[in-house]
Amino acid sequence: MIDQVEFVVQAGAGGAGIASMRREKFVPHGGPDGGDGGRGGSVVLVADSKVAGLGAYRDGRARRAEVGHAGNSALRKGAAGEDLELPVPVGSIVWDGAQRLADLTEQGERVVVARGGRGGWGNKRFATPTRRAPQFAQKGAPGERRALRIELKLLADVGLVGLPNAGKSTLLGAWSGGGPPGAPAPAPPPRPARGGGGGGWLGLRGG
Repeated sequence: MIDQVEFVVQAGAGGAGIASMRREKFVPHGGPDGGDGGRGGSVVLVADSKVAGLGAYRDGRARRAEVGHAGNSALRKGAAGEDLELPVPVGSIVWDGAQRLADLTEQGERVVVARGGRGGWGNKRFATPTRRAPQFAQKGAPGERRALRIELKLLADVGLVGLPNAGKSTLLGAWSGGGPPGAPAPAPPPRPARGGGGGGWLGLRGG
């Protein structure tokens, strides 16, 4: 089982505000009516007990949320970008460099790891008594970007304890198809070994 992965997440930028002037048949000088842009989508990790490991992220490619939509005339705000939800196993520890962002220990637990950018202002917001018809609007703010490292705490359901060369490695290998190689002389294995079996992921420690 893969117990550690690294990949980049990028939240969506906010949508741009729009520069628009009200145009109606009997309102020749209606003034600015440009709407704001929508918020960019955020990246959210969700603990899911149905997810057995981190293999879905081993390709290392960046995961990106949707950008916000631009504003519209008539003071209509742009739609928000859709959040990107990434399922991870329960027991995942999330890092950004040396900063520990979250320890997801419960089913359904959620953490926002990259927040979407704020939408830009439409030209209506820039109108003042001395500048009644601004012809400009604001771009949306960029979304957050993080380089994540996710570690999975692999908990053992069964432990094999015994004297050196008592057959622990042989039993572990036969049962799970894995396990450490047996030593030619009595000696414990150099480090704990894990194996899968029983129709699902099941951690075993040999040593």
